[in-house]
Amino acid sequence: MSETSQLSLEGMHGTVKVPPSGAGFWRHWRAFVGPAVLVSVGYMDPGNWGTDLQAGAQFQYHLLWVVALASFMAVILQIAAARLGIATGKDLAQMCRERYPRWTRWPNWLFSELAIAACDLAEVLGSAVALNLLFHIPLLWAVLITGVDVLLLLMLQRFGVRTIEAVVFLLAATIGVCYFIEIFILPTTHPDFGAMVHALGHPSLAGAGMAYLAIGIIGATVMPHNLYLHSALVQSRKVERTESGLRRALRYNVLDSVVALSLAFLINAAILVLAAMVFYGRPGYAPDTDWIRVAFFTLAPLLGAGAAGILFAIALLASGQSSTITGTLAGQVVMEGFLHWHIAPWLRRLITRLVAIIPAVLFIGLRGDASVTDLLTLSQVVLALQLPFAMVPLLHFTTSRRHLGTWKSGWAMSTLGWSCAALIIAADLYALPGSLAIAWHVLAG
Repeated sequence: MSETSQLSLEGMHGTVKVPPSGAGFWRHWRAFVGPAVLVSVGYMDPGNWGTDLQAGAQFQYHLLWVVALASFMAVILQIAAARLGIATGKDLAQMCRERYPRWTRWPNWLFSELAIAACDLAEVLGSAVALNLLFHIPLLWAVLITGVDVLLLLMLQRFGVRTIEAVVFLLAATIGVCYFIEIFILPTTHPDFGAMVHALGHPSLAGAGMAYLAIGIIGATVMPHNLYLHSALVQSRKVERTESGLRRALRYNVLDSVVALSLAFLINAAILVLAAMVFYGRPGYAPDTDWIRVAFFTLAPLLGAGAAGILFAIALLASGQSSTITGTLAGQVVMEGFLHWHIAPWLRRLITRLVAIIPAVLFIGLRGDASVTDLLTLSQVVLALQLPFAMVPLLHFTTSRRHLGTWKSGWAMSTLGWSCAALIIAADLYALPGSLAIAWHVLAG
């Protein structure tokens, strides 16, 4: 470890050239598109799939409004993260280290690491389920196999992160297209659009367990480590540090965030809707069904059970591996930003994965294979409870003239940002007693 440099993700800073101001829209778009796409992969990871599937299977469309609201809040917060990185040239962790008292560095770093470990637990479980579906490997052994993905990560990085993310996003988009065909074209799987509109317009958490699952959806969608990561990734563009250059960068990053996260929302909503149609109220599916392991049946009407299982498993494995890359990068950002510790990416990856594998092995070893969804949802609830520790500092910086000067968020974005924060914190506090009780039930069996 060394403290010779205070840049996070030093090798990525200013590596992507930006065209001159007179260039057309598409040239600028191609230059700036990427950071939000990279971040959006985390919004389509196995944790999202697990909570969306459970929500649709158990409560039909009644939690669709939570997916929509969480996605909207994610857009607002990721735009704020991009603004912070572009306006200051620093990421969120660096700003916290520089502007907050010295004693806050270690607690902030530990909370961030806990969130990253919870997210990586979801990637472990999702990848293990995919290996189980593809090769019929026992789930416990599949979890252990995910521990060597650090070697796969090093091999894939030779092709460049942007290439990998483009391929993985294409796989996720393939799933999205299949779901779109099932929802809007196949006559056998048309959803009740009236019930969907009613669920969106009448938010409720009245059912037993709905508040806990809603918190899981929020944690799976608005990920705290993505706020740190996005504020660092936008600095990979070599932006002119002039007023016009910064404004242009802000404008295109807003567009990048809106487009990428809107696509992620459509895929998450489609998973919930298809789960509601295939599983809700059907005999043979109990409330404690391990939904992530039967999720491929949502594609069976279009592809047949065999092809559906293969395609779903490949996409699930790809999303888990892709999110692994972003989780590693986020871990580097918080470690380098808060503590000025610089370690090799493979070692960073290995540490994070070991922290995630240990609870997964213990849980599956003691409880068996039938409760992966429970552990997935629990990991996302942990993420939601950690979110205020990243969200509040982000909004504090981006809405303050003292910290951002003329680049601070306008009144509309400031109001939306703090409203999102208030909603998430209120939801956390409201659901905390029930969440702790259900978490104990999940852990204790």
